[in-house]
Amino acid sequence: MNNFSYHDQIINFNSIIFCDPIQLKILTRTKRYIDVNFSKTINLKNLALSQGTSSHNLMKLFKFYFGLSPKQYQINRRIQKAKLNLLNGLKVSDSCYDVGFNSVTTFSKLFKRKAGITPRQFKKNN
Repeated sequence: MNNFSYHDQIINFNSIIFCDPIQLKILTRTKRYIDVNFSKTINLKNLALSQGTSSHNLMKLFKFYFGLSPKQYQINRRIQKAKLNLLNGLKVSDSCYDVGFNSVTTFSKLFKRKAGITPRQFKKNN
């Protein structure tokens, strides 16, 4: 079973190395856009159109190369920034709104799912 996993990793690595330059450009721009605008609402259809591709194709490419959907990647970026905010003394609610969530409840649930503890526990422990 480990050989199968290793084999899959090699195939994935080769596909990244030999990626179509146009696809690579789309992926790079998309990732950069999400990195800069993670706290804003990102519409996948509009993002795909700005990259000259369909939302289906963008979703498929992004998930194939990065292992998660653009939305999942955006949520991960938000949680990363929220952790930094909490470490820097921001209140949970302020951190929630700063990273683009509209609900402290939703933020707390996603934070706990990703970090394993609630934002309040994270703040208290650090």
